[in-house]
Amino acid sequence: MALVTVFSCIERALGFIYRIFLSRSLGAETLGVYQVALSVIGLLMTITSSGIPITVSRLMAKRHAIGNKSGKYAVVTAGIFIALIISVPLILLLLIFGDNLTFLVTNLQSHKALKIMLPGVIITSVYAVIRGFFWGEKRFFTYSVIELAEEIVMLIAGVILVNASTSNLTGAEKASYAVLISYVFSFLMSSVTYFLFGGKITKCKTELKPLITSATPITLMRTLTSLLNTLIAIILPNRLIASGLTNSVAMSKYGALSGMSIPLIYIPSTLIGSIALVLVPELAENFYRKNMVTLKNNVEKAVKCAVFISTLIIPVFIALGKEIGTLIYNNLEAGEYVQKASIIMFPMSISLITTSMLNSLNLEKKTLKYYTIGAFLLLLCIWFLPNVIGIYSLVVGLMISYIITAVCNIKLISKTCIVAPKFTVFIVASLVFIVPSTLLSYLLNNVLILVIPKTLSIIITGIITVAFTYLFYKIFDLFDLTELIKSKK
Repeated sequence: MALVTVFSCIERALGFIYRIFLSRSLGAETLGVYQVALSVIGLLMTITSSGIPITVSRLMAKRHAIGNKSGKYAVVTAGIFIALIISVPLILLLLIFGDNLTFLVTNLQSHKALKIMLPGVIITSVYAVIRGFFWGEKRFFTYSVIELAEEIVMLIAGVILVNASTSNLTGAEKASYAVLISYVFSFLMSSVTYFLFGGKITKCKTELKPLITSATPITLMRTLTSLLNTLIAIILPNRLIASGLTNSVAMSKYGALSGMSIPLIYIPSTLIGSIALVLVPELAENFYRKNMVTLKNNVEKAVKCAVFISTLIIPVFIALGKEIGTLIYNNLEAGEYVQKASIIMFPMSISLITTSMLNSLNLEKKTLKYYTIGAFLLLLCIWFLPNVIGIYSLVVGLMISYIITAVCNIKLISKTCIVAPKFTVFIVASLVFIVPSTLLSYLLNNVLILVIPKTLSIIITGIITVAFTYLFYKIFDLFDLTELIKSKK
């Protein structure tokens, strides 16, 4: 897990660097335009392939558990077949009737950016299946290298193309070309690697039904996620306009929150994703082999690790959010959003890790149900609350949604494991730890900023705050990070 985490952190760091570049080169309003198009692409990719990788991984783990390793290539072939059957007709129709894409995005510039990225949906759908093969084979290093290389290609292409653009709006189009280039690169690299590892295309008729049955609930849930992001990108700016803001101001606020602040708030998802990536095949094998004690121990460790990660970061963002936003994006408004929305990390971390685990345990329909409830409440918030709290209606909606899914997931996990995992005390204690750590961070930064440069003050305060929070866990002997790392190497 340590290796996957390192690669994920490097990849996310490069993503942040690129995001900073885009925010400074394009501005908040144009970044919002680009973000709208990207959210639609995310929706399309979710529809075509999102449930397949984890299902391919789980079915391969099942084949390993029952001693049928030869069936893994049939599983991969079935995944590729399904991905192409869905993606090719969908994208061809959208390209043929491209002038009518305004039903997806009303903004003309977002419409242009969307058309540029559309072909990438097909090839990325195939790459998603191969990614599931890497997971199932536990070739995490290979997967991590390809993902990192894709991020590097997009960053390099984006910097070159955006710098060559003649205006901010054409810059959004150039950034879209960079996305397409990165998709092509990862598809080619993963396909070659798959065949080098002995992968092949074979008969897959018997694998189609179980793959479709398992992948459909996950795809529906992730499609709802992408659809939700798209609806937010469309509804929220319009509701802000209805509340009295101009189109420019509404798009600027949306761009600052969704394109600058939320990526920072989703920092824990990088580390949590690494944990989930390593655990999914292992949990599936333990589940099918009925190794319930091992299953329970792994579930406990994963949930505690996710909570631990968010608890380390939240106090820093609450205390230093404004300074961090200004330092990174040169945008005070984005910093304010980071500060006020950072508490979302806590339920978000629990929700993300538990959803991944339940999906690996063949409980996709339940997680879909819980997610739908949370998504519905989120939509109600962004529809009715902008008149009251403006752009923060999205923050409140996300908070409610993640709390709902986190609580429901934890209850379901406790019922699923014969030996119920124990992490309630750990979660409560972690919430308590946030308070003194935040106060320390506030006080320390206010003192240091008087005698040293602001940037240095932020760095020192952040390091000391994280160390102080970790000290609580050591004092009360609640969590041993090295145990998790060693057990997943």
